[in-house]
Amino acid sequence: MNTNDMVAEIRDANLGYLMLAQQMIRADKVTAIFRLGVSSEIADLIESMSNSQILKLAGTNMMLARFRFDDHAILGMLTNYTKDRSLAHSHAAILMAGQPIEEIA
Repeated sequence: MNTNDMVAEIRDANLGYLMLAQQMIRADKVTAIFRLGVSSEIADLIESMSNSQILKLAGTNMMLARFRFDDHAILGMLTNYTKDRSLAHSHAAILMAGQPIEEIA
């Protein structure tokens, strides 16, 4: 994969993430804040963005979404737990709820 292809893939991922995030926030802000792991201020910014602003932001060469599973225990529960998947997902959600949210720096 060359650099141009990689930048195009990042742009597509960013655009999909921003569009989904905006839809989630508009549908149910509290749940979206939890699921996206963002602060209410960032949720407000995403919610108020125009289509042209979303396209401009998505066009950056850096990923906008952050991989949230920094904790090995949470990632393990979501990928390797074999006994009761629904219980593992609930436990992971509880652990993730205790993690700090992203904030505007």
